[in-house]
Amino acid sequence: MSDLKSGPNPLFLREEELRQAIELLYFAYRGFTAEPDQILSDYGFGRAHHRVIYFVGRHPGITVSELLRILGITKQSLSRVLGQLVQEGFIRQTMGTRDRRQRLLELAEKGRALEKALTDTQRVRLAQAFRESGAEAVEGFRAVLYNLTDEVYRRRFDAHGTS
Repeated sequence: MSDLKSGPNPLFLREEELRQAIELLYFAYRGFTAEPDQILSDYGFGRAHHRVIYFVGRHPGITVSELLRILGITKQSLSRVLGQLVQEGFIRQTMGTRDRRQRLLELAEKGRALEKALTDTQRVRLAQAFRESGAEAVEGFRAVLYNLTDEVYRRRFDAHGTS
């Protein structure tokens, strides 16, 4: 593997460079999810539970429909995971005030504690990587992630700056 700190490689589109990036993404994701996966396993939860808990925590009062759009999964897939999280007291569901067919979601106290534990491990890991890489590299990293993101999800960041 070539030295990552040697400066920009003008041949970044070559097969070897692209394959190295694929491997780095794989190993980075594995490291990024390892601690949360361990925490989740203590509850009998998986990554689908993590995604639901994260986005409900990030957007209190989110509708089930909006959560489905964000996650890009089927109603059936969400139903299984969400049902378990509601039943076990991690998420609360309330009816919409204007449309009683809507189900609004928010984390219960138990869910907020779990979301914090999961996110804290990832926040620490990202902060360390950001510090070691520097502001210019972080901006480049964000640009790459943005450009890897499907257009429908990019709009969330275009409209709000962050999401």
